[in-house]
Amino acid sequence: MDENSPLERYRALRRQGELDADPAQELAAEKLQMLHHRLAQYDPSQGQGWRQFLFGRSRREPAPEGLYIYGDVGRGKSMLMDLFFDGAPIERKRRVHFHEFMGEVHARIDRFRKTPAKERAKEGRGDDPIPPIAGDIAEATWLLCFDEFEVRDIADAMILGRLFGRLFELGVVVIATSNRAPDDLYRNGLNRQLFLPFIESMKQRLDVLCLEGPLDHRLARMRGMPVYHTPLNGTAAAELDAAFLRLTDQAVGIQGEIQVNGRILVVPQQAKGVARFHFAELCETALGAHDYLALSKRFHTLILDGIPQLGPEKRNEARRFVILIDVLYDNGVKLVASAETAVDGIYPAGDGGFEFQRTVSRLIEMQSAEYFYAPHRALAES
Repeated sequence: MDENSPLERYRALRRQGELDADPAQELAAEKLQMLHHRLAQYDPSQGQGWRQFLFGRSRREPAPEGLYIYGDVGRGKSMLMDLFFDGAPIERKRRVHFHEFMGEVHARIDRFRKTPAKERAKEGRGDDPIPPIAGDIAEATWLLCFDEFEVRDIADAMILGRLFGRLFELGVVVIATSNRAPDDLYRNGLNRQLFLPFIESMKQRLDVLCLEGPLDHRLARMRGMPVYHTPLNGTAAAELDAAFLRLTDQAVGIQGEIQVNGRILVVPQQAKGVARFHFAELCETALGAHDYLALSKRFHTLILDGIPQLGPEKRNEARRFVILIDVLYDNGVKLVASAETAVDGIYPAGDGGFEFQRTVSRLIEMQSAEYFYAPHRALAES
C-alpha cells in the first residue's frame, strides 16, 4: 500500500500507539483511501478551465465524489483530513478554514464590484461576480479541503449555493469537516429556505459520514495534565502554549470574529473549537453575559491567560469574571488558565466577595477530570 495514503498513515499511527482503536475513524480512513486512489488518475486541467465551461465545452470525466465528515468535537475529523490532504496525489490542492475561505470570497466580490465595467467586459467577466470567481478558484485548486464547515452568516448562506454549484460543475473536489450534519447547517437562520437547495446539492455531490465515537480524542490528550497554572511566569505561559498545541495541532490560532447583538467580538486566537484570550480582553472591557454566551456556543475550550489577583478596586473586573465562569460552567466549556494566585486568592475581599466563593467552587470543579470530559452542552443543544 502507498505509504502516503491516508489509510496506511492512519494505521501507522495506530501501530505506533499514537491513536487508540476507533472503528468510526477506521471507516473514515477507508473512505478517504478510496478517494485517494480516484484522485491519482484525476486531471481536470485538460480543456476544463472555467472559460471553456462558460463557452459550453463539456468535461471529459466526472469529478470524484467528495466527502463531508461530521461529528462531535474531538472525534478526529481534522486529523483524518490532514492525513488525507498531506498525501493527496493531486497537483493543485488547498486546505483552509471555512470562514477564512469565505472571507476571501467576500473580498473577491468586493474587488470585482469595484472594477470598472469596461475592464470587466474586456476580460469577459460580465456583471455577475460568482462565475469568474468560481472559475479562478477552480483553475488554481482542484481539491479543496475545508476545516470547520459552518454557516452562521446570511451573506455566506446566500452565496454558497451558486458558488459551490459552479465549483462542482468545474470539477473541484471538496472535502469538509463539521460539527453539524448537513441538514443542521444554518439552522434557524434568516431566509433559510433559500439555503436548502445548497444542502441538497452538497448531499448529492459529497458522501456524508457521521464520525461517531465515545471519546473526545483531543481532550483525551490532556488526560492527567493540570489545567490551572500558577503563578504567572514563563512556565505557566509555556504550559498554556503547550495546551493550545495539544488541543488544536497548531502553535498559534487565527484571529476570528463573532457578531453579538450587532457588535463584533474579536477572538485573538481560535482553532478547532478552542479560543485563546487574555484576562484583560474578556474582563477588563465592556463585555457581558451575551458575549460570553456567544463564546460558549462557538468554542468547547477556552484558554485564558493572566488571571490577576483582584483587589477591592477591581470589583467590576471581578463581577465580569464571575459571569464568565458562570456561563462557561453552565455550558460545559473547558477552561485552561494561568493565574497569579490559587483560585481562592483571586478576589479575597471586596464588593461581591461572598458571591465570588461560588466562582471559586466552580473553578475547582472545572479542574476535575469528570468536568473536563463531560460533553460541551452548548454545542449539543444548539
